[in-house]
Amino acid sequence: MKKTKIVYWILTGLAAAMLGVGAIFDAVSAPEALTHVMHLGYPAYIVPFLGIAKLLGVIAILVPGFPRIKEWAYAGLFFDLAGALYSHIAAGDGPSCGWGFL
Repeated sequence: MKKTKIVYWILTGLAAAMLGVGAIFDAVSAPEALTHVMHLGYPAYIVPFLGIAKLLGVIAILVPGFPRIKEWAYAGLFFDLAGALYSHIAAGDGPSCGWGFL
C-alpha cells in the first residue's frame, strides 16, 4: 500500500470514528444531543434526521468504490461541520465551551 493511501485511510478512519459517535448520539436522540442542539436554537426534531444523515455519510466514505456518492458524502459532512461551527459562533460559544483544540 502506498504511503499516501495509508495516511488517507488513517485520517478517514479517525474522522469517521469521531463523526460516527456523534451521529449515533444524534440518531437515538440522546438527551445530551438534544440539549446541545436546542442551546444552538434548533428544534429537537432535527436531531435524529441529522444523526441518520451523518451515519449514511460516514458509511459512504468508508465503503470502497462509488466515487460520486463518496464525493457527495464528503460535501455533506463538510457542510454539516461548517454549519455547526457557524452555529456555535452565532450562539456566542467560544473556546471556553469545551472545544479541546482552542
